[in-house]
Amino acid sequence: MTETTLRPLALVTGASSGIGLDLARQFVGHGFDVIVNAEDDDIHDVATELRASGATVQAVRADLRRPTGVEELFASVRSADRPLAAAALNAGVGQGGAFLDQSLDDIREIIDLNVTSTVHLAQLVLNDMVSRNSGRVLITSSIASTMPGSYQAIYNASKAFLQSFAYAIQDELKDTEVTITSLMPGPTDTDFFERADMENTRVGQGSKDDPADVARMGFEALMAGKSRVVAASAKTKIQEAVDKVLPDKVKAAAHGQMAKPLSDD
Repeated sequence: MTETTLRPLALVTGASSGIGLDLARQFVGHGFDVIVNAEDDDIHDVATELRASGATVQAVRADLRRPTGVEELFASVRSADRPLAAAALNAGVGQGGAFLDQSLDDIREIIDLNVTSTVHLAQLVLNDMVSRNSGRVLITSSIASTMPGSYQAIYNASKAFLQSFAYAIQDELKDTEVTITSLMPGPTDTDFFERADMENTRVGQGSKDDPADVARMGFEALMAGKSRVVAASAKTKIQEAVDKVLPDKVKAAAHGQMAKPLSDD
């Protein structure tokens, strides 16, 4: 058996940019081989970068908004013929603006990717891990899960779902050696706000955390078997603490001030 086959294997979704890319970098930097996924061709460039570390890297371009995309990705995991030691279920998308101004297609895209695909892939991955009684799963939630998301209603609701889902599965698997960790980033310097059409908002124009810091904290929490980690800046940690005590009506109004397009003021 070669040294390469002895490396643990990890899966990272949404790995072509942002937090997902930096999570993949964390895994290979700590001795993992990786399967990286995204819906765009950039995932192949990511794989080339990561292979320079000496890791075995497989890029799978698949659209997880479709059940067939999830199945295609998991088939690639199976074809590796190696146990999956860790999975970072990170793929997600957002959309700003008033709920009634959003198209149903955009709304469905958020739910299909953030919620449905995460649940689908989690069930496939966790069934395999529990059968071996070994494995770690990181679910990228958000600080947004702690507050009603005026002018970002579907995204925040999707992250609240993931937070609740992660806590529930943690409890169900507490008697196993499989761990679930929720990663809760605040505003992060990725292409999220451009893709969500939120650059013309206070949150879009405000200070943001470095995705490398968020990924590092997420990876460390995953390896430590922690239930959750709020990442990465003190500002984000304070926001999460404040949200525990503020009424939902107050949080919704405050979120609206940050996420409402400035041209509408």
